[in-house]
Amino acid sequence: MTRSTFCTARCLVVAAVLAASAGEAAAQLDRSTSKVGTTAAQFLKIGVGARAMGMGGAQAAMEGDISMLYWNAAALARMRTNAELSFNHASWLADINFDFAAGVMRIGDIGVVGVSVVSLGIPEDIVRTVDFPEGDGQRWDAGSLAIGATWAMSLTDRFSVGLTAKYVHESIWNTTATGFAIDIGTLYVTEIEGLSLGASISNFGTKMRLSGRDLYFNNNPGGSSGSGAQNVPSEYRTESFDMPLTFRIGVAYDILRYQEGIRWTAALDATHPNDNTEYVNVGTELAWSEIVFARIGYKSLWLRDSEQGLTLGAGVQYGFTAGTAVKFDYAYADYGRLKGIHTFSVGLTL
Repeated sequence: MTRSTFCTARCLVVAAVLAASAGEAAAQLDRSTSKVGTTAAQFLKIGVGARAMGMGGAQAAMEGDISMLYWNAAALARMRTNAELSFNHASWLADINFDFAAGVMRIGDIGVVGVSVVSLGIPEDIVRTVDFPEGDGQRWDAGSLAIGATWAMSLTDRFSVGLTAKYVHESIWNTTATGFAIDIGTLYVTEIEGLSLGASISNFGTKMRLSGRDLYFNNNPGGSSGSGAQNVPSEYRTESFDMPLTFRIGVAYDILRYQEGIRWTAALDATHPNDNTEYVNVGTELAWSEIVFARIGYKSLWLRDSEQGLTLGAGVQYGFTAGTAVKFDYAYADYGRLKGIHTFSVGLTL
C-alpha cells in the first residue's frame, strides 16, 4: 500500500467515525426529555471570542484563533504565531457581564501552552424578603469563574491534540460551589486541501454542590421551647449537580483558498450536550489578505425551545512588524425575545 493510499484510507476511516457519531446524535434529536436545568456552572456553555460568535459557534474544526482554548484546544497546535494575547467582553442578557482573557505561547518541542480566565458577573441588588419587599438593608450579588491551563501539540503534520484542566467556582451571596474539569480535543487536517475535521469534549469533571453560611440555621428538634435541645446549629443539605458536559464534532472547508488574497471558509458543528437536545451550529468567514474579515452564522439549529439564531461579525487585523499584529473583532447574536448580544474582542499576536 502506498503512502498516498494509506493516508486516503485513514481519512475515510476518520470521516466514517465522525459520520457515525453525528448520525447517532441526529437519531436522538426527538428524545422526549431535554434535561434542561439539571447541571451546574451554566456559564461554561457561553461561547467565547467575537470571531467564533460571528460564525455561529461553528469552531470545532477551525484553526488559528486563541478562542480555540474554549472550543477545541487541539487547534492551538497549528497557530501561526509564537504567542498571542486576547481579551473578550460581552454584554450578556439581563445586564450580566461576561469576560474572557487568555494568553498562549509556543515552547519548542513541548508544544503550545496557555492560560485562560472566564468570568461572569451579576450586578449587585438589594435583598428582598416577605417581611421587607422593598429591601432589608442588605445587598447581594452572584458570579462565576473558571481558570484554565492548556497544552496542545501536533503529533504529526496533520493530527494534533489538546488538553485543558480548569478550576470552576460559582457563588451567590454567601454560598459557593467549586469543582474541577478537563477539556479534550483533536484536530485532523485531511489530505483534501482546505478540509479539516475536529472533535472535542468539554467540562468533564466533578459534581458541584452549594455550601456556605446562607444555608446555616438554628433548629429546635423538640418542636417546643420547653423540651429537648434548643437552637441546635444546623445546615440545609443541597444536592450535587454535574457540570454541562458537551461533545462537539465539526468540519471546516476553505471554499476559496487565497485566490487573489481571498479566503472563504465554511464550518459546521454538531453538538451533543448532557443537559439539552442536540443541535447544529453553522458559520462562514470571508477574509481579504487576512486583514479584513466578514462573518455570518446560525446558532443552535434544532435546539428545542431555543431563542438563538442568526449571528453576524466583522474584524480587522493590523500588522506592525513581521509576526506582530493587533486584532479587533465584533459579533452580534440574535436571541429572539431576549434581544441581542454584542461581543467585542481585542488581541495581540507576537
